Amino acid sequence: MDIRCRKTSCRYNDKYTCKAKEIQVRQNAECGKYEKGNKPPVDKTKWIFTDTPPEYAPQRDSATIEIGCNAHCLFNQDGKCVANGITLNDLKEKPFCVTFLKK
Repeated sequence: MDIRCRKTSCRYNDKYTCKAKEIQVRQNAECGKYEKGNKPPVDKTKWIFTDTPPEYAPQRDSATIEIGCNAHCLFNQDGKCVANGITLNDLKEKPFCVTFLKK
């Protein structure tokens, strides 16, 4: 499962890949595992006008991470996320699952 997280300030974020052992997506599609770390924010504007994409850490095998889900989402099966991958945004204080599809 590909778990991409744009919340680069999170202590579990390694080059846009979540390294937490488990994630819990709350009812409002918010990531409950988010913990602000001591990493400086990434300046994403430097990639706007260049051909150099950001560096991503390799994706993780779905067996190495447990994704629980409390959201009323199409990918929620009995409290577990069954999507092929999820992406978390960085638009607000807490990251939200943008893979969320309302049932």
